Amino acid sequence: MVAESQMDAVALLKQDHRTVEELFAKFEKASGDGRKKDLALQICKELTVHAMIEEEIFYPACEGKIEDEDLLKEAYVEHDGAKMLIKEIEAGGPDDEYYDAKVTVLQEQIEHHVQEEEKRLEGLFSQARKAGLDMDALGAELAARKEQLLAEIDATGLPTPQLTTMTEA
Repeated sequence: MVAESQMDAVALLKQDHRTVEELFAKFEKASGDGRKKDLALQICKELTVHAMIEEEIFYPACEGKIEDEDLLKEAYVEHDGAKMLIKEIEAGGPDDEYYDAKVTVLQEQIEHHVQEEEKRLEGLFSQARKAGLDMDALGAELAARKEQLLAEIDATGLPTPQLTTMTEA
């Protein structure tokens, strides 16, 4: 496997998608509250870092350069919806009445989001490639920021989600 720091941006982001898909599959099969909680928190961590690197680096690089700017707006809104669920999941536990349902809805939202990004030809990633963005440079920048964020989260826990498109009630 290629080291993340040597992957182009799309390859790194797609690898993140596959990692989270595997974690969701493990969560579905998991038994025992401790195992479920561990997997859910790992999902939250992976998605938090992924959303942050996309919003800080990848999406701004796409702004004004891709054909369908609405895809970017939708991506930000989808991230905010996921962040709200992540906050709920992190604060709760498997003994909460809606815990599994929240993880399931998060999974469904992420599956839709991944499809929007990875769709052949008109997906966000395809449009970014067509726009001629320097995917190698972006990949290196994403990998470096991802490494930094993972170290911070390991040291201090998940950050409070920063919503881009919504205000909290």
